[in-house]
Amino acid sequence: MKKEKEQPKKQHDIGDILVKIMAGILAVLMVAGTGFTLLYALIG
Repeated sequence: MKKEKEQPKKQHDIGDILVKIMAGILAVLMVAGTGFTLLYALIG
């Protein structure tokens, strides 16, 4: 029973890592998008 409980925790940890990575990518894309928009507005 203990081994069965440990496996879901490991999978949950991997899920948390993937969520953090996705959140980081989305944050970078939003910052980059905002930056490009400001630059385009200033240049345009």
